[in-house]
Amino acid sequence: MLRNVNPLIGYTLQAEDGPLGKVDDLLFTDADWILRYLVVDTGDWLVERKIIIPCGMLGQPRWEAKVFPVALTKQQVQDSPPLDADAPVSRQHENRLLNYLSIHPYWTGEAMGGGFPAGRREDQGPLGEIQPEREPSESECPGGNLRSCDEVSGYRMGARDGDIGHLDDFLIDDYSWTIRYLIVATRNWLPGRKVLIAPSWVSEIEWDSGRVRVDLTRESIQESPEYDPDEVVTRDYEERLFAHHRRPPYWND
Repeated sequence: MLRNVNPLIGYTLQAEDGPLGKVDDLLFTDADWILRYLVVDTGDWLVERKIIIPCGMLGQPRWEAKVFPVALTKQQVQDSPPLDADAPVSRQHENRLLNYLSIHPYWTGEAMGGGFPAGRREDQGPLGEIQPEREPSESECPGGNLRSCDEVSGYRMGARDGDIGHLDDFLIDDYSWTIRYLIVATRNWLPGRKVLIAPSWVSEIEWDSGRVRVDLTRESIQESPEYDPDEVVTRDYEERLFAHHRRPPYWND
């Protein structure tokens, strides 16, 4: 099922022995548009620390209760490699964290899928079992950079022939944690309307200036099947959307 990212902010992360905190942000890799981590606001429990939980450590979400179960104890989270509250998440920190959790890094292609139910596999052994010979550099780890959903939301969106609005939210596959669509609020161009843009249609992202360019025309976007934020996005709607833009659908990959 496709779900919006914005409503996930504030969900409770529930460890095996109590709550860890609330979802404050989500991080995705910009090479493949896959969500990799939940950023946790721990309140007064762990101050002055940024806590990130790999999506692969989550159990089956309790959507109605707005709870993400986590296959860890609070002590295991507290003992995880620390990250300063204001520091970006480097690949070196990712490597230390995933090593501590005995999860093969996603950039190796071996593990850390986002599907539910997930959590640590029995064959992973105790925490900290995977011991790399050395920490990799950023350039040695493919997969792209981590990006904040909160930061990228609000980026200006442009077609080949002009602006179309701003990035308002994301639609994700709630099994694979893949971002399937960018939700664009068209503002004054198409008042009151939002449109869906698949990541594969993005031609360029200017991270410094906060701008996304799409390989579509404004006319094509304007005439695309109307998106209703209050309705579930069905496969029939997706088929009509991809057919309209004459692009191959992602489920054929």
